[in-house]
Amino acid sequence: MTASAGDRLARLLNLVPYLLGRPGIRIAEAAGDLGVSEDQLRDDLELLWVCGVPGYGPGDLIDMSFDGDRVTVTYDAGINRPLRLTPDEATALVVALRTLQETPGVADREAIERALHKIEDAAAVDAPPVAVRLPGDDDRLSTLRGMVSRGKALRISYYSAARDVTSERVIDPMRLLSVSGRSYLEAWCRQAQGVRMFRVDRIDSLVELDESASPPPGAVGADLTEGVFQPDPRSPLVTLRVGRGSRWITEYYPCETVVEVPGSERLARSGGVATNDSERLARSDGVATNDSERPSRSGVATNDGEWLVSLRVNDMDWARRFVLGLGPDVVVVEPEELAEAVRVSAQNALDNYS
Repeated sequence: MTASAGDRLARLLNLVPYLLGRPGIRIAEAAGDLGVSEDQLRDDLELLWVCGVPGYGPGDLIDMSFDGDRVTVTYDAGINRPLRLTPDEATALVVALRTLQETPGVADREAIERALHKIEDAAAVDAPPVAVRLPGDDDRLSTLRGMVSRGKALRISYYSAARDVTSERVIDPMRLLSVSGRSYLEAWCRQAQGVRMFRVDRIDSLVELDESASPPPGAVGADLTEGVFQPDPRSPLVTLRVGRGSRWITEYYPCETVVEVPGSERLARSGGVATNDSERLARSDGVATNDSERPSRSGVATNDGEWLVSLRVNDMDWARRFVLGLGPDVVVVEPEELAEAVRVSAQNALDNYS
C-alpha cells in the first residue's frame, strides 16, 4: 500500500533528528527502524537534500554524506532545534486553525481544538483572542451542522438556479462541505433518487423529521478534486461561439473543448443565434449577409478573437437562459433545438416592446 503524503511528511520530520543521533548508520538498519523499504528511504534522503530554510541556497539546505551504504547528516539547517514561534507566526496559525474549525465538513473538531490550546499556551502571546467568522449564513450553517450530527432526515424548500424553480423535497444528509467560499449540503435526495449537492444559501426552509437519515448503501459522496460540479458525459453537448467578452465562461464552467476560431471562419449573428453555415443569410435584424463582408466597428472584417466552446449541460432550459444572459457576444452553433429556443425567446422579448 502506498503511504500518504502526510505519512511521508511525518517520517521526513523525524528523519533528521534520527540520523543526527546515529551518524554513519547503515541505510538498511535505518529503513528497518523506520518501517520502510531501503528504496523508499533512499527516495526520502534524496528529497531531504532539497529541503531547508527559506533562502534555499548554500548554507540553507540539509546536507548529508554517504560512505558506501552508510549515511551521515553533515548539516541540519537548524531542523534539530525545537520550534519557536514568533507572535506573528503563532497568530497566523491560530487564524488558520480557527478558519478550519469553522469550515463545514471538518470531521475531527476536537483535534483542532486541542491544537489551538497547545499553540496558544506555548506561544503565550499577549494579544486579544482571535475569532474567525466565515462569510455566509452563520445561523443556517450552525443549524444544519446540528441536524447532520443528529443524523435526522430533512424536509427542505430549495431554489434550483438551473431550472429557476423552488421545490419541496425530503433528503438524507450525508455531509456539509465548503468549496471555493460556498457552503454545500451533500445528501441523498429521495425525489431525484440520487446524491445531490445543495447550496446552503439556496435552502429557503428546512424541517428536521423524526425519522433517521438513511442514504442507501451505494450512496457515495462526490469527488471534489476537480470542483463541485462535473458534467455528466451522458448530458447533451452544447457548442457556443463566444467573443472576447465572454471567454470567462471557460474558466467558470467545465468545458470539453475550447478552440480558437481562425479569422477566415466566421458566422453571421442574429440575436445570439448562428445562421445556416452554408448559406450565411442575414436575419431580419440587418446583420451582415456574408461572413467576409461583416465589418468591425473600425470597418475591417474581424472575428474579435472568438472561440468555439463545447460543454455539457443537464438542462436545456438552463442553457437557453444562460445564452440569453450572455447577450450578442455568444452564438449557439449546436444543437439546433437550443438555437431555435434562444431565437424564439429573443423574438418574444422584442415583441413585448412593440
